[in-house]
Amino acid sequence: EVQLVESGGGLVQAGGSLRLSCAASGFTFDGYAIAWFRQAPGKLREGVSCIESSDGRISYADSVKGRFTMTSDNAKNTAYLQMNNLKPEDTAVYYCAASSYDYCAGPNWDYRGQGTQVTVSS
Repeated sequence: EVQLVESGGGLVQAGGSLRLSCAASGFTFDGYAIAWFRQAPGKLREGVSCIESSDGRISYADSVKGRFTMTSDNAKNTAYLQMNNLKPEDTAVYYCAASSYDYCAGPNWDYRGQGTQVTVSS
């Protein structure tokens, strides 16, 4: 069974940090683009960060550049999102997704997790 399971969310004060994890089972990261998305109530889904397997290139949304860092450990089939200097506007459900097209800008995502809530208080 294919699964993506996120963890590490929680409540943090503005300026604080959290580290999210995305653990995969049932498939391997090799050949997949792995992305972090977030969605706040009443807002559209936003792509936060993404890594393409072919060249290891990592992209970030402008809103998180310089504050968030995505890494991936293919040996553990786990991706991470280190979030520093968090702001109230970062409050959202964060989830990871995987695409066999290995293309971050594409619309096709084969698998996604259930998400983990991140709440940043002011």
